[in-house]
Amino acid sequence: MQHATESTFRIVVNGESREVRAGETIAGLVRTLELDPGRLAIELDRRIVKRTAWAATALSEGARLEIVQFVGGG
Repeated sequence: MQHATESTFRIVVNGESREVRAGETIAGLVRTLELDPGRLAIELDRRIVKRTAWAATALSEGARLEIVQFVGGG
């Protein structure tokens, strides 16, 4: 397991530990993960974060995110 450096820290995304760079936001993480933001709901530390707040919501050491992707079907 890699340890985070001063310019990075660890968060938990959908139950999996992940290293991110200092200053990372939810919007940046969505881009890094190559997810379609229009099909997501994101919970940060057990609170839903509105899509309009993703760019301004910085992540911190130990943050826990749940990312739910909506899928179409018939």
